[in-house]
This record gives sequence, C-alpha cells and structure tokens, in this order.
Amino acid sequence: MRSSIRIASFAAGVLLAGYCLAQGTTGFPNRPVRLVVPFAPGGTNDTVGRIVADKLAARLGQPIVVDNRGGANSVVGCEIVAQASPDGYTMVIVAAGFAVNPSLRKKLPYDTLRDFAPIGLVGSGPYLLVVHPSVPAKTVSELIAWARKRPGQVNYASTGVGSPPHLAAELLGTLAGLQLVHVPYKGGGAVLPDLLAGRVPMFFGSVSTLAPYVRSGKLRGIAMTTPQRSPSMPELRTFMESGLKDYDVTGWYGILAPGKTPRAIVNRINAELREVLADADTRRRLAQRGIDPQPGSPAQFAELIRKEIPKWAKVLKAAGIKPE
Repeated sequence: MRSSIRIASFAAGVLLAGYCLAQGTTGFPNRPVRLVVPFAPGGTNDTVGRIVADKLAARLGQPIVVDNRGGANSVVGCEIVAQASPDGYTMVIVAAGFAVNPSLRKKLPYDTLRDFAPIGLVGSGPYLLVVHPSVPAKTVSELIAWARKRPGQVNYASTGVGSPPHLAAELLGTLAGLQLVHVPYKGGGAVLPDLLAGRVPMFFGSVSTLAPYVRSGKLRGIAMTTPQRSPSMPELRTFMESGLKDYDVTGWYGILAPGKTPRAIVNRINAELREVLADADTRRRLAQRGIDPQPGSPAQFAELIRKEIPKWAKVLKAAGIKPE
C-alpha cells in the first residue's frame, strides 16, 4: 500500500513539474528577442552571436535582434542586460573577459554571479600568437630567447586592458620570465594595420582573424593557447607542447539572461541552444572561426564562470595589474 502511495506521489510530482514548465513557457516568445553583443560589430564575439541568433530565431519562431553595445571590455552591454526585465526577451553573449572584469575593476555596476542567469555555453577555442616576419623567431622557445635579450623593449598589442589577448601575453610573460610592453588598442581591427606594418611585433588574436595572414606569409604563427591543437591549424603547436606546461588560455562564448529570469524560460532557451549547436551547419560555421561547439546545461556554464573568476584574479595579481 505504501509503495503504491509513493509511486502515485512521484507520478503526481512529475506531472506537476511538467505542468509548471509548460505554464512557465506558454506563449514564449511571442515577440522579438534582443541579443546584446557587448562589443563593436565585426569581431569574433559579434560573429558568433549572429550565427547563434540566426539559428536560435528559427527554432524559437521569433526574430532575434542583435544589438551591439560595446565599451569597457563588455561592461556597458552587460549592465544593460543585468538591468533588463527578467522575462527572456533580453540576453547577452559574453566572452571569457566577462570573468576577468570582477578582478579588473574595483566596482562593477552589477554582480557577476548574482545578476545573471547562465543559459549555456556556446563554444570555446584558442587564441593564436603571431609575430611580424621581422621577428627572428619561429617557435615559442626561440621567441622567449629573443625577448629575454630585450627586457622592456618588446611590444605586444592587445584589444584592451584586461582583454583575453592582454592576459594571454601577461601569462606568457609571467611563466617565461619576460618583460614585455603592453600596447592596448580599441579592438582587433585597430591592431591589424600596425601589426602588418611591423610597428608592433606581437599579438594574440582569434584564429579566424589571423589565419589568412599567417597562410599568406604576412604574419608568422607561433603557437596556440589551448592545451590541444586547433583543428583549423593543426600544424601549429600549443604552448604546453612547447614547454610551458601551465599555459592555458581558452577563449569561450556563452549566453546569459538577467538574473531573475524564470528557470522554465532559461531551460527552454537552453534546450533550443543545444539543438542549434548540434546542427551541422552551425558547427561548420563555428569551426571556420576556430570555435568548438560546447553544448551543456545552465549549471555547467555557471560553474565555468565561477572557476574562471579566481583563475584570472591570480593572473592579474602575478602580472601586477591592479583594479581600476
């Protein structure tokens, strides 16, 4: 008798959960959804966001409007979403720098963990270290030896203070004992003219942006920042393979909603996002940009963010970068 009661109670619970989920997503979405890209148009974050928005809109049955709100290493766009109505109609696609900002700034206009509801990771991929051909180094060890002979004289470009390219170079400097000079730019597009002209000799950037210049001989690829080689450029070794065993800078992209977005809506969007990332065309388009699709749960994405925050805090401290 008790066993029958337990079974009946369990079944009722399952039906109630299903009913609540249906109620929570009934009619959603019934109007266009906004995806904030907290960077200027044309970069990898923007490109990845538009690929996902296009595919996700088809599954949700409503347009997804991409809204570029660049500034302050994504803080401007993220603040807009943190303050938006938590109804599922406003989301933001963030990059790895999102987890750096808590250590880079003394005060953020939002709480990184409390004010956002992680929906899901989109994908991850390496950054590529390139040098101008005038640099007489073809490997990581040769580059380190060359830079050690020129303490405080070797410049490297980045896409801004606290950006992943900046931290990738700082981690290299810390692990290899180099004194490199940081030259921040306002974006990858601004870096390229000076990099191609040799006015700045080093840069960590996205594979999709830099690969054509490496293949044409205008730049020289040195190494990938992830533990594994990139399928798009398998001939290039990683920093780990090159002797820096603790070197790992993995760029990632994921989608967040405002913090109090109902769980049913978060789960609905996550389910559709997983289907998008399983789509062959989506995977092909992301792979062309050096991004490996990484479908997962909201909880898994939340855990990644929690782990990344202290990781980059240590890098910033070791590099002597103080919060502004």
